[in-house]
Amino acid sequence: MTDTDPTAAAGPTEDSSLGDGTRPAADGVPLLEIRNVSKFFGSVISLKDISTTVRAGQVTCVLGDNGAGKSTFIKILSGVYQADEGELLVEGTPTTFHTPRQALDAGIATVYQDLAMIPLMATWRNFFLGSEPTKGFGPFKRFDKEKAKRITRKEMADMGIDIRDPEQPVGTLSGGERQSVAIARAVYFGAKLLILDEPTSALGVRQAGVVLKYIVQARDRGLGVIFITHNPHHAYPVGDRFLLLKRGKSLGDFAKSEISRDELTRLMAGGAELEELAHELEREGGKADIGRELAEEVKALPG
Repeated sequence: MTDTDPTAAAGPTEDSSLGDGTRPAADGVPLLEIRNVSKFFGSVISLKDISTTVRAGQVTCVLGDNGAGKSTFIKILSGVYQADEGELLVEGTPTTFHTPRQALDAGIATVYQDLAMIPLMATWRNFFLGSEPTKGFGPFKRFDKEKAKRITRKEMADMGIDIRDPEQPVGTLSGGERQSVAIARAVYFGAKLLILDEPTSALGVRQAGVVLKYIVQARDRGLGVIFITHNPHHAYPVGDRFLLLKRGKSLGDFAKSEISRDELTRLMAGGAELEELAHELEREGGKADIGRELAEEVKALPG
């Protein structure tokens, strides 16, 4: 393995649909480049020839339904799995991660759906879980609680998050607030590229909007972000690039200028497959009503 320590490029860049401040440039060498990556489990093709790029100050959205290969994709980037074919380039250097620690040391942090938090512990304890600051020396070394609380409050504030009380158990926070703690924690511990696994999937409209705001704030601070989701309505407002997966294969890798929200929605909805299913149902007498209703839904799809 080639150990790397990628650094984000800096400089002004164009505005995007959310976030109107300047942010680091997205040109030059990508933070991460995925080239024709494939993963097999025996005769099962989990991923086949997947390619995309992630740049500093940009959000790359990876979209797909259940079974599309999103989880395998995440695990390859985070060092849980190794690709059977293809390569990863970190700041232009071919790299293979054999453990999650190696990926983390290279600045790639993954925030999973379960967030790896202990609900009954205070917010500041969860923020430093496993990496606690200490004070004193030798046998007198102990957890520096005041420093941990101070840093937690500051880092959350830097992300635009005003926590009511760092002593508050993290399990009492809203879903969006818990996601914000996980994102702020990853940024504090040196992440240059954030992988967010379905951060809005279990949230209501308001809380999902809060998380999307935090994604934009992370991007505007110069981080590269990989946003894994099955919802094109969440992806399009914040995304700069879109990789669509279906049953382990790519339906396309698009810059935002190359695809509209309606086209993205239609690709995700599988309009052609729904239309074929509607015809099949209409041919079966007992399901004619269902077929007609589904056909109307298909017609209503954009494109």
